[in-house]
Amino acid sequence: MSKLRIMIVDDHEIFRTGIKSIFENEADIEIVAEAGNGREAVEKAAQLQPDLVLMDLSMPEMDGIEATRQIKKAFPGINVIILTVHDDEEFFLPALRSGASGYVVKESEPQELLYAIKLVSSGRIFLSPAVVTSLVKLTIETTGKGESYLDILTEREKEILKLAATGKTNRQMAQELFLSIRTVEKYRQAVMDKLGLSKREELQRFALRKGIIG
Repeated sequence: MSKLRIMIVDDHEIFRTGIKSIFENEADIEIVAEAGNGREAVEKAAQLQPDLVLMDLSMPEMDGIEATRQIKKAFPGINVIILTVHDDEEFFLPALRSGASGYVVKESEPQELLYAIKLVSSGRIFLSPAVVTSLVKLTIETTGKGESYLDILTEREKEILKLAATGKTNRQMAQELFLSIRTVEKYRQAVMDKLGLSKREELQRFALRKGIIG
């Protein structure tokens, strides 16, 4: 039986060493590469084409989400499990949209990581319990809210929503859409009112949930 070939991607060498120690007694797992940032991960994935990548999120040069997106686009058969300290929607939703098949928080027990690897390698998806809890709460909170936003927003308001969610200021949106700042402000307030939102952070979270940005 061939071994499962794994690449570990994390910008902390001491953490990579700790992860490797988990697999010392796993006869069916082989660590074939390590990378300290997303760009290096993409390059080594192309060279070695491992079966599975354990991917951190916050790294220099290229983050884990973009690295995952590029790896999955070039090599759909490579499975990616995100291994990170982040367990909130700001990170796990974009990570899953990028093509990751698993999401494990670093505080998990070693057995949970081993189970995630076996599950993902069999073609299934694994999420740490902390992430599942957040996802369930998110689903409950958003049920019935914003689901028909495509119907209640005008085309211009949809443009404003997308631009505002990416962090653009009213002035930047005005320049891009060839509108006055006052007009942009009115559109933006209309979007917030229609969606029942009051803060910019809420608008960004809404956009993430709906896949408007990711």
